[in-house]
Amino acid sequence: MADPSRLLIVDDNEDILSTFYEFFNSMGYEVKTAIDGLAALKLLRDESLFFDCLITDLVMPNISGVGLISIVKKEYPHLKIIAMTGYGDQPGALASEAHADVVLFKPIDLFKIENKVSQLLNQNNDKPED
Repeated sequence: MADPSRLLIVDDNEDILSTFYEFFNSMGYEVKTAIDGLAALKLLRDESLFFDCLITDLVMPNISGVGLISIVKKEYPHLKIIAMTGYGDQPGALASEAHADVVLFKPIDLFKIENKVSQLLNQNNDKPED
């Protein structure tokens, strides 16, 4: 059986973090969480850890989600990124410019986001032809 996919979930709202952690854990994912972009970078740079997908809020203290996405895309190009925002189109547009793979708007249905994670991880870098 394949190893479980590893997710890094970043949000400055601890309730959201614990909800996402419980949900994805129960779905068989290996999950780590970070309270902001700075904490997320520390986890990403820990060489004993490897992640398949990053799920990040956009508006956070220290390093914003947009800043985090920009850094991650340069340093970890393999990492799939889902950005979430409750602040409308402006942060969403910035996340797209920073090359997030998917941008979702809060409140987010957990099964919908899990479906997006699954789609991203199953692409194996194949781009379907339009």
